[in-house]
Amino acid sequence: MTRQDERLASRPGGRVFGDRREAGRVLAGHLSHYRSDATAVVLGLPRGGVPVAYEVANAIGAPLDVFVVRKLGVPGQEELAMGAIASGGVIVLNDDIVQSLRIADDVVRRVAELEGRELARLEHLFRAERPTLELRGRTSILVDDGLATGATMLAAIQALRRLAPASTCRELQGVADEVVCATTREPFRAVGLAYRDFAQTSDEEVSELLSSAAAPSRNSDRIDLG
Repeated sequence: MTRQDERLASRPGGRVFGDRREAGRVLAGHLSHYRSDATAVVLGLPRGGVPVAYEVANAIGAPLDVFVVRKLGVPGQEELAMGAIASGGVIVLNDDIVQSLRIADDVVRRVAELEGRELARLEHLFRAERPTLELRGRTSILVDDGLATGATMLAAIQALRRLAPASTCRELQGVADEVVCATTREPFRAVGLAYRDFAQTSDEEVSELLSSAAAPSRNSDRIDLG
């Protein structure tokens, strides 16, 4: 569990995908070993990560859920993240940013409350009446449509770990147990250059994919891994 294995699916220059769904199918090919893991659950980071995650979940026969992460921007410099808040109400702070800018606790709390309300709104919108999947004791596969700085994914990983029992966290080392990239681009300029169609994913598309993933007709097509 302490080994970090980065699998690069292409040479420098990087593969270009038609759209996020195609990227998800390619990524799923590198995650086929999880078909034998009955505890696996796929978590898409909205919005763009959900179409990718949908294809992964469908291919490996795992349930799909959304894992919402909201950046906590520094007031007046909102693009600079001083932390993030994620599903489950977990807050992750960048101590270096907070301390170097001398950001007061009440400022952090105010921003966290504001982003927490938006997080709750998005979770209600995307999940509707479906309950949150139980993540304790499961293999969680976090999926996004691309990484630039990686800050959002890093926050999601840290938040997900905090939802695990303390005994489990003590057993785990490093940031992630396995990192799988469907493509890499060198030199890196923008995530969108890896796609021919990188149109913004709408709230409606996210909701529809999550509903489709939870539909009995789709679940019945999965291989019983139990």
